[in-house]
Amino acid sequence: MALNIVLVEPEIPQNTGNIARTCAATGTSLHLVRPLGFSLDNKYLKRAGLDYWHILDIHYYDSFDELLEKYGKEKFFYATTKAKKSYTDMKFFDGCFLVFGKETAGLPEELLKQNIDRCMRIPMLDNEHARSLNLSNSVAIIAYEALRQLNFPNLR
Repeated sequence: MALNIVLVEPEIPQNTGNIARTCAATGTSLHLVRPLGFSLDNKYLKRAGLDYWHILDIHYYDSFDELLEKYGKEKFFYATTKAKKSYTDMKFFDGCFLVFGKETAGLPEELLKQNIDRCMRIPMLDNEHARSLNLSNSVAIIAYEALRQLNFPNLR
Protein backbone atom coordinates (compact mmCIF):
# COMPACT_ATOMS: atom_id res chain seq x y z
CA MET A 1 0.00 0.00 0.00
CA ALA A 2 2.83 2.41 0.94
CA LEU A 3 1.56 5.95 0.36
CA ASN A 4 -1.45 7.95 -0.83
CA ILE A 5 -1.61 11.49 -2.19
CA VAL A 6 -4.93 13.34 -2.01
CA LEU A 7 -5.67 16.47 -4.05
CA VAL A 8 -8.80 18.27 -2.86
CA GLU A 9 -10.39 20.19 -5.74
CA PRO A 10 -7.21 20.75 -7.78
CA GLU A 11 -7.51 23.61 -10.26
CA ILE A 12 -4.44 23.56 -12.53
CA PRO A 13 -4.13 20.59 -14.90
CA GLN A 14 -0.35 20.86 -15.24
CA ASN A 15 0.10 20.52 -11.48
CA THR A 16 -2.14 17.47 -11.33
CA GLY A 17 -0.32 15.95 -14.31
CA ASN A 18 3.06 16.49 -12.65
CA ILE A 19 1.76 14.99 -9.41
CA ALA A 20 0.33 12.02 -11.31
CA ARG A 21 3.76 11.41 -12.83
CA THR A 22 5.43 11.57 -9.39
CA CYS A 23 2.83 9.16 -7.99
CA ALA A 24 3.27 6.74 -10.89
CA ALA A 25 7.07 6.77 -10.61
CA THR A 26 6.97 6.12 -6.85
CA GLY A 27 4.12 3.60 -6.69
CA THR A 28 2.02 6.08 -4.76
CA SER A 29 -1.77 6.11 -5.16
CA LEU A 30 -3.40 9.37 -6.27
CA HIS A 31 -6.84 10.35 -4.98
CA LEU A 32 -8.67 13.25 -6.63
CA VAL A 33 -11.59 14.94 -4.86
CA ARG A 34 -14.10 16.72 -7.09
CA PRO A 35 -14.89 19.23 -8.33
CA LEU A 36 -11.80 19.35 -10.52
CA GLY A 37 -10.90 22.66 -12.12
CA PHE A 38 -10.31 20.98 -15.49
CA SER A 39 -11.45 18.10 -17.67
CA LEU A 40 -9.67 14.77 -17.39
CA ASP A 41 -9.23 15.01 -21.17
CA ASN A 42 -7.24 18.24 -20.80
CA LYS A 43 -4.17 18.20 -23.05
CA TYR A 44 -2.01 19.96 -20.43
CA LEU A 45 -2.95 17.36 -17.82
CA LYS A 46 -2.05 14.51 -20.15
CA ARG A 47 1.13 16.20 -21.36
CA ALA A 48 2.41 16.85 -17.82
CA GLY A 49 1.76 13.22 -16.89
CA LEU A 50 3.53 12.03 -20.05
CA ASP A 51 3.20 8.33 -20.71
CA TYR A 52 2.87 7.37 -17.04
CA TRP A 53 -0.94 7.20 -16.92
CA HIS A 54 -1.08 3.44 -17.50
CA ILE A 55 1.01 2.72 -14.36
CA LEU A 56 -0.85 5.20 -12.14
CA ASP A 57 -3.20 3.99 -9.40
CA ILE A 58 -5.82 6.78 -9.45
CA HIS A 59 -9.13 7.13 -7.60
CA TYR A 60 -11.92 9.73 -7.78
CA TYR A 61 -14.33 10.96 -5.10
CA ASP A 62 -17.28 13.32 -5.15
CA SER A 63 -16.40 14.72 -1.71
CA PHE A 64 -13.66 14.62 0.89
CA ASP A 65 -16.13 13.06 3.34
CA GLU A 66 -16.53 10.13 0.94
CA LEU A 67 -12.77 9.53 1.12
CA LEU A 68 -12.73 9.81 4.93
CA GLU A 69 -15.61 7.37 5.26
CA LYS A 70 -13.79 4.82 3.14
CA TYR A 71 -10.40 4.97 4.91
CA GLY A 72 -10.91 6.53 8.37
CA LYS A 73 -9.64 9.93 9.45
CA GLU A 74 -6.73 8.62 11.58
CA LYS A 75 -4.64 7.92 8.46
CA PHE A 76 -4.61 11.50 7.14
CA PHE A 77 -1.97 14.27 7.28
CA TYR A 78 -2.76 17.79 6.02
CA ALA A 79 -0.39 20.13 4.21
CA THR A 80 -0.98 23.82 4.90
CA THR A 81 1.03 27.01 5.19
CA LYS A 82 -0.91 27.67 8.43
CA ALA A 83 0.54 24.72 10.40
CA LYS A 84 3.00 25.12 13.25
CA LYS A 85 4.77 21.76 12.69
CA SER A 86 7.12 21.02 9.83
CA TYR A 87 6.51 18.03 7.59
CA THR A 88 9.77 16.62 8.97
CA ASP A 89 8.17 16.50 12.45
CA MET A 90 5.57 14.01 11.25
CA LYS A 91 5.85 10.24 11.69
CA PHE A 92 4.43 8.86 8.48
CA PHE A 93 3.32 5.24 8.23
CA ASP A 94 2.47 2.67 5.61
CA GLY A 95 -0.86 3.46 3.98
CA CYS A 96 -1.09 7.05 5.23
CA PHE A 97 -2.71 9.82 3.19
CA LEU A 98 -1.02 13.17 2.47
CA VAL A 99 -3.73 15.74 1.76
CA PHE A 100 -3.23 18.91 -0.29
CA GLY A 101 -5.76 21.65 -1.04
CA LYS A 102 -6.51 23.57 -4.18
CA GLU A 103 -3.94 25.99 -5.51
CA THR A 104 -5.85 29.22 -4.84
CA ALA A 105 -7.23 28.52 -1.36
CA GLY A 106 -5.62 25.46 0.20
CA LEU A 107 -7.67 23.25 2.49
CA PRO A 108 -10.82 24.44 4.31
CA GLU A 109 -10.09 26.19 7.61
CA GLU A 110 -12.58 24.02 9.50
CA LEU A 111 -10.86 20.82 8.31
CA LEU A 112 -7.50 22.16 9.50
CA LYS A 113 -8.88 23.16 12.90
CA GLN A 114 -10.37 19.69 13.41
CA ASN A 115 -7.01 18.05 12.61
CA ILE A 116 -4.46 20.52 13.98
CA ASP A 117 -2.18 17.77 15.33
CA ARG A 118 -1.87 16.29 11.82
CA CYS A 119 -1.26 19.57 10.00
CA MET A 120 2.20 20.19 8.53
CA ARG A 121 4.01 22.87 6.62
CA ILE A 122 7.09 23.22 4.46
CA PRO A 123 9.42 25.83 6.01
CA MET A 124 9.76 28.95 3.88
CA LEU A 125 11.10 32.46 4.07
CA ASP A 126 9.28 34.60 6.64
CA ASN A 127 8.08 37.16 4.12
CA GLU A 128 4.48 38.06 3.26
CA HIS A 129 5.33 37.91 -0.45
CA ALA A 130 6.45 34.26 -0.22
CA ARG A 131 3.01 32.75 0.45
CA SER A 132 3.44 29.16 -0.72
CA LEU A 133 5.28 26.78 -3.01
CA ASN A 134 3.85 25.32 -6.20
CA LEU A 135 1.47 22.45 -5.45
CA SER A 136 3.36 19.83 -7.44
CA ASN A 137 6.64 20.82 -5.75
CA SER A 138 5.00 20.63 -2.31
CA VAL A 139 3.63 17.17 -3.02
CA ALA A 140 7.04 15.94 -4.18
CA ILE A 141 8.86 17.34 -1.13
CA ILE A 142 6.49 15.82 1.42
CA ALA A 143 5.95 12.56 -0.47
CA TYR A 144 9.67 11.88 -0.65
CA GLU A 145 10.07 12.54 3.08
CA ALA A 146 7.27 10.06 3.78
CA LEU A 147 8.82 7.54 1.39
CA ARG A 148 12.23 8.05 3.05
CA GLN A 149 10.70 7.32 6.46
CA LEU A 150 9.23 4.12 4.99
CA ASN A 151 12.65 3.14 3.53
CA PHE A 152 11.53 3.82 -0.05
CA PRO A 153 9.32 0.74 -0.40
CA ASN A 154 9.55 -0.96 -3.79
CA LEU A 155 11.84 1.80 -5.11
CA ARG A 156 15.37 1.32 -6.33
